[in-house]
Amino acid sequence: MESSHLHMRQNVGESDRILRGVLGVWLVAVAVSALRVGRRTTAAITGLAGLGLLQNAATGFCGGNRLFGIDTTRSDEVAGDEETGEK
Repeated sequence: MESSHLHMRQNVGESDRILRGVLGVWLVAVAVSALRVGRRTTAAITGLAGLGLLQNAATGFCGGNRLFGIDTTRSDEVAGDEETGEK
């Protein structure tokens, strides 16, 4: 039997992962706050968005980036080369 699985190559760079992680935590906190005051729709939307960003940060893969051909791992490599002076 042939094993078929979706190969998810990392396409989210280090700086992008940090930003997504911070925004994800903030959105989850907003969702919890919204839920506490009875704003269920706001809580659901911000919670899902926050969890999606946290998933991107944890795995280093973003389906939207793949769909549009964006790879921020390369920009991190270029910036690293400029900082060290290496080519």
